[in-house]
Amino acid sequence: MSKPQVTIVVSPRERFSCAQASLESIYEHTRTPFNLIYVDGGSPAKIKRYLEKQAIEKQFQLIRTEHYLSPNKARNLGLAQVNSEYVVFIDNDVVVTPGWLQQLVKCAEETKATVVSPLICQGEPVHEEVHCAGGESRVKIETSCDRTRRRIVEKIYKQGRKVADVLPQLQRHQTGLAEFHCMMVRTEIFEQIGMLDEAILNTKEHVDFCMTVMETGGSVYLEPESIVTYVPGPPLELTDMPFYMLRWSDAWELTSLHRLRDKWNLTEDEYFKNRYNGLGWRRKTTIIKPLSRKISKTILRRQSKKVEDLLVSVDKALNKYLTNRYARKQLQMQPSQTPQLQQSPTTV
Repeated sequence: MSKPQVTIVVSPRERFSCAQASLESIYEHTRTPFNLIYVDGGSPAKIKRYLEKQAIEKQFQLIRTEHYLSPNKARNLGLAQVNSEYVVFIDNDVVVTPGWLQQLVKCAEETKATVVSPLICQGEPVHEEVHCAGGESRVKIETSCDRTRRRIVEKIYKQGRKVADVLPQLQRHQTGLAEFHCMMVRTEIFEQIGMLDEAILNTKEHVDFCMTVMETGGSVYLEPESIVTYVPGPPLELTDMPFYMLRWSDAWELTSLHRLRDKWNLTEDEYFKNRYNGLGWRRKTTIIKPLSRKISKTILRRQSKKVEDLLVSVDKALNKYLTNRYARKQLQMQPSQTPQLQQSPTTV
C-alpha cells in the first residue's frame, strides 16, 4: 500500500467539548487516504479517555501533554511528526463535509498551490453561514512627508453571508488569506520558512503564516468545493473554561500583537490600537454577557450593566492570575516532561 499524500494534524482551538463530533466527522466523511496525528493539550479526563480509546481503535498517533498548548505550539508538535507531501491543520472544533479532503488535494495538484483553504463556515446549523472565503493579508507601505508607514492589511471575504447565496458564484481562485481552522499546506514550504512561529500565542498566526508563505513566492488558493464548519462556543462546558480563559487571555493577545508588529516592522496604527482596546472581547461575549443577563434576570433585575461591569473587573483579575500561574508552571517544567506519543499513524 502506497504512503498517503496527506497527514491531518488535529489540535485544540479554544475548548475540548467538540472534540468527539469533530473527529467522528473526519472519519465519516474522508475517503482520501490519510494519516492522522491528534495533539491533545491537557484535555479533561473524559476527553482524554475518549481520545486514547479512539487512537487504539483507529490507529492514529496521539500526542498528549498534561498542560495547555498555544495553537502554534500544538501544530508544531504534530508537524514535527509529518513526513507526507501535504499536511492539513484542522482545529478540534471543526466538522467536515463529504469529499472535503479530496477537493483540497485536487486543487493543490492542479494549481501547484502552497496552501489551500476550504470554504470555512461558522456556527450551527453547520455548513450554512460563511466564515471565510479567502481574503487579504499583506503589508501596505505608505510614504508621505518623508515618513514611511508599514500598515497591516487583513480582510476576510464573505463573512456572515449565507452559503446558499454565495456558493453558486464562488470558484477556485488564488487568494491572500487562509485560516488555521482548516488549511492544507505543501510540507516542503517548511524547509524554507521553518516551523510555525510560537511567539504568536493566540491571534493573527494565520496572517503571519500566509504573509510568510507569499513572501517566499508561495501561493494561497481557495477551493469552495471543499466545505468545513468551525463550531464556536457558547455554550461552554465548565471543563472548557480554564483553557478558554488562557487561550483568549489579555497577556497572550498582547504578546501576539506585539510579535506581529515587531516581526513585520509595522506601524502601531488604528489596527493595533483597536485591538488593544478590545482585549478580552471573546471572554466578555462568551462568558460575561450571558452570565450577567442571567444574574440580572433572576436576582437583580434591571441592573445588568452594573453586573456586567463587576464581572468584567473579576474577569480581568482572574485572567491575569491564570495566565501568570500557567507561565510559572511552564518555567518549572522539567526536561523529562515531554509530550506522550501513542500509536503510530497508519493509512486510513
